[in-house]
Amino acid sequence: MKYTVTVLVHNQTGVLTRISNLFARRGYNIESLAVGQSEILNVSRITLVLPGTKRSVAQVVKQLFKLVDVIKVENIADTACVERELMLIKLNSEGNNRAKILEIATIFRAHIVDFSLESLTLEVTGDPGKIVVIEQALRSFGVIEIARTGRIVLTRESNINTERLRQSEESTVHL
Repeated sequence: MKYTVTVLVHNQTGVLTRISNLFARRGYNIESLAVGQSEILNVSRITLVLPGTKRSVAQVVKQLFKLVDVIKVENIADTACVERELMLIKLNSEGNNRAKILEIATIFRAHIVDFSLESLTLEVTGDPGKIVVIEQALRSFGVIEIARTGRIVLTRESNINTERLRQSEESTVHL
């Protein structure tokens, strides 16, 4: 199971090092890590995606609370939230590839951010599932480079979990 944990920290030198050392000492893996300025001046939001069990993630959350400069830690795996990721993908676009790549880019609302005779670079934003699907669709054209941001999330004020709604709609359709 994968868990999403958000951490608000004072934007101080060494905070990220202390957090990564905590994971290294405990032997925990971080699948995705995104850090950026939050809505509060001099406070950063760290979003972590962690594989593990409920128990192991609860232990990590407790340990994170003990670190200096940590303000708030929240396991939002079961919380309704908005998730986004950014991917830049550079593809071989020689021959007939260009038109096919552009067709797929249009379907996924990707943007061309660089163009040459030999390659195209696309910018794709969306939920993690969308990123995986377009990456798989484009792999056959020859991926030159990929850069992904990792997941960023904010909880939904409406408390409507769109992932659960999507799953319930799919099960209703199949009945």
